[in-house]
Amino acid sequence: MIQTINSANLTAADLDQLTQELNRDGICVIRNLFDRELIQEWAQAFETLFQERQNRPGGLAPREIARYYLTLPWVPPFANTHVFANPVILGILERVFPQEYVMVQMGVDLPVQGSDYQEIHRDYRPLFSDQVVTPLYALAVNFPLVEVTAENGPFQMARGTHLIPRDEGLEKVASGEIPMESFYMKPGDVMIRTPLALHRGSPNRTSIPRPMVVMGYAMHWLHTPKVDLTLPRNYYESLPEQLRQMLRCQVVEQLPEDKAETYINFKY
Repeated sequence: MIQTINSANLTAADLDQLTQELNRDGICVIRNLFDRELIQEWAQAFETLFQERQNRPGGLAPREIARYYLTLPWVPPFANTHVFANPVILGILERVFPQEYVMVQMGVDLPVQGSDYQEIHRDYRPLFSDQVVTPLYALAVNFPLVEVTAENGPFQMARGTHLIPRDEGLEKVASGEIPMESFYMKPGDVMIRTPLALHRGSPNRTSIPRPMVVMGYAMHWLHTPKVDLTLPRNYYESLPEQLRQMLRCQVVEQLPEDKAETYINFKY
């Protein structure tokens, strides 16, 4: 059972507990980490961005039927150190990653009406083989811009399946021994999860898109050709050196306005 912890009063012991949960279950949820006003600002900006991308060839990357992905531009309100370098999030990442880590992704998963269940999958292969437990070398940090309910496409995951071979996990899910759980979230909630756990997207049966922000972090040695960050130079150079080192990104004088969105299938 995921515990509800008041993020305003998080202690080192709370972060230790969330880290333990993440290592054991492959997922932890921090309730009310972000202010509702911040999420509302992101949601309004995202709606404008989504409308513009819909009307531009290559503006959205299709992910199966009625499910899309788009990379967020590093401009306000999305370029926000209180989000991508949030001290609670980084406090957990620093407890999980034994070496230097980098941020490699900031985008949005967007199922709309007509979407279906994804195939149950992992996003990454194990480091060596399924017979050797892989440490958490990559993590996804997700937070919704709307309330996530049973009807609009909640993320679903089978706890603990990052610790067992993929085929064994699939068998346990198929038999019901390990349930495929839906994770319902409110604006302000944040989920940290390993992409090695078996999971899937579920259908959005409503007429309103369900945007879920995904920020990707990984150990510094991991090659990540499927995602990228592009930052304008003036913003990048305004950041503290520690944050500049944390961002694996391309620095440009000006962000491209018509770059085609791409999405390479992560499924394994």
